[in-house]
Amino acid sequence: MQISIVQAILLGLLYYLTNNGTPWVTGLGSVSIRQPIVCGAITGLILGDVVQGVIIGATINTLYLGFVNAGGTLPADAGIGGIVGTALAISSGATAEAAIAIAVPLGVLGTMIWTLRQTVNIYFVHKMDKYALTGDTKKMAFWQLWPTQIFACLVTAVPVALLVYLGAPVVQGVIEAMSGTPLHILSVIGSLLPSIGIAMLLKMLNTRSGILLFFVLGFFLMTYSGLSMLVVAVFAGILAYVYGELKFKEEV
Repeated sequence: MQISIVQAILLGLLYYLTNNGTPWVTGLGSVSIRQPIVCGAITGLILGDVVQGVIIGATINTLYLGFVNAGGTLPADAGIGGIVGTALAISSGATAEAAIAIAVPLGVLGTMIWTLRQTVNIYFVHKMDKYALTGDTKKMAFWQLWPTQIFACLVTAVPVALLVYLGAPVVQGVIEAMSGTPLHILSVIGSLLPSIGIAMLLKMLNTRSGILLFFVLGFFLMTYSGLSMLVVAVFAGILAYVYGELKFKEEV
């Protein structure tokens, strides 16, 4: 499958939204869109295969379950991994497990882009400080909105658009060349990587509040009850609401 220029531009703009708390779409949280299961689904929609986008995005998402963006740091960029990994996997016909192997190095690239943005943004902040001293709110708003967003778009949308447009044929050729044992090994490795994300999540849940018990309950319900995932999810949502209400009332 060949990714068109229009599709590549849309995917680049999607990464811009995942990487940026943009004022243009204030109701669209960048942290939520950054999750591969979300941006993977949107990527699938852009490429005309939503189902495969959700499957690949959800598989990639397991790798980032335990990643926390704290203090302005970004251990790995799930957004670029979810978008480019999903796009290249769909265009090349790769499996979801192989997509994880593609997404891992992309996460490192995304971290470099994030660090570059944060570093250059220091200059914009100092310009705003300068006008804050004189009370010039119009120029403060200008430096907050335009230079920051233009620079963010250049370092996020452009690289991703080029990656998915120029990289798709290359990845497809590599996948075809590696068909057989090499691709099987890659898929096995990709299947093991989500265990890292799940292990990190379990470590976070293992607190004195006993939240880990809910995970165990959900696991046994899915394994032995015969209920569908949707039914278990609805049950879990109700249980989480009741638990939260009781817990917060006790703290108040």
